[in-house]
Amino acid sequence: MARKKQAAQPLAPSIVEKYACFRLAVRPSAIHRWGVFAEELIPKRRKIMEYTGERCSRRETKRRVFEREFNYMFTLNSYWCIDGSTGGSGAEYVNHCCEPNIEARIVKEHILYLSLRDIEPGEELTIDYRFGKDVEIVLCGCGAAKCRGTINLLE
Repeated sequence: MARKKQAAQPLAPSIVEKYACFRLAVRPSAIHRWGVFAEELIPKRRKIMEYTGERCSRRETKRRVFEREFNYMFTLNSYWCIDGSTGGSGAEYVNHCCEPNIEARIVKEHILYLSLRDIEPGEELTIDYRFGKDVEIVLCGCGAAKCRGTINLLE
């Protein structure tokens, strides 16, 4: 009797611990698909994790953006982007919010996420994606009191 081949189950997203400074977890998010959640108190002005992935030229970035349903591209500089979907640390699952609790800083070609305030255990980490006005408008579902209604920056 021939055995039926089972389809491989996709792995649940996770945090690569070597890039994280605190205990974090990826779980379903009320904002969008997956989110990153604090598993312990994160004090204000602390490095939380590094955004990692494959380095891509702007030309390659444009190609990937058009061929994928979900993109995890982070602009590093005027030439390079980091594709978190390939070799990502888990930081690619941090969702947008118009009133974020973390920010990104680029330090010596590394993208670091830092806390803007104390973040309580169980709280979802959020960042303002700050998409440009010249990029396709993306509606926001963050639910913040001062939500601007779009991930894109306004005038």
